[in-house]
Amino acid sequence: MAINFSGEFTTPRAPEEVFEFLSDPDKFGPLLPDFQSMSRQDLTHFTVKVKVGVGNIRGTAEIKMELAEAVKPLRAQYKGQGTAVGSQVTVSAGFDLSPLPEGTRVVWQGETSVFGKLASMAGGMLEPLGRKNIQKLIEGLQKALSGPAVPVATRPAAADSVPVSSYDNVGVPQSDISAETPSFISIGHKAQLETDLVAGEKSNPLEGNEASAGDSSSPQSGSNVSQDATPGKADSL
Repeated sequence: MAINFSGEFTTPRAPEEVFEFLSDPDKFGPLLPDFQSMSRQDLTHFTVKVKVGVGNIRGTAEIKMELAEAVKPLRAQYKGQGTAVGSQVTVSAGFDLSPLPEGTRVVWQGETSVFGKLASMAGGMLEPLGRKNIQKLIEGLQKALSGPAVPVATRPAAADSVPVSSYDNVGVPQSDISAETPSFISIGHKAQLETDLVAGEKSNPLEGNEASAGDSSSPQSGSNVSQDATPGKADSL
């Protein structure tokens, strides 16, 4: 039993964008009615599983699909065959594109053939169900192509920046970094920080006091040691 379908619709997208969508199995496959899953074999071959329900007959159809023709940006055609509820199924769907001032005209045509138990048991119910499912597919395509393509966001380049964690490499403890510090600093700031730290180490008065406190030749060393031993003074240092 063979069922033929045809029709057309328009979309505001350019023919190149429409072709890219229709010739991509990852975008086209999930629009199939009662879609369950899909697996890719290569760029043009994939297998889809869809639910089948005709009257009291329920099951799953597994169809091996192929992007049989792809002429950019004019035509895309799919062909496939598989099994459903112990029956053989063949499908085909083609899309011809033509430019319009306001977008693209899409002329589509398809055919579904069912042989075996499903055809004999479902009888006259197959054709109206097939037309209903095709209408769902076309409505899904129209919705997906109803607006302009969304451009891919460009990630800003960060080649001239380094993470804040790099502070650790120049001797500043992570705990000393303010919570308001930006997550990235420029390499120029990092270099200036290194210079300031080196200069600070040479002129740090605290280091000088610590050295004097530990120098046994200083006449005040005994006094300093005595003060350092008093309660609370050590904590202030």
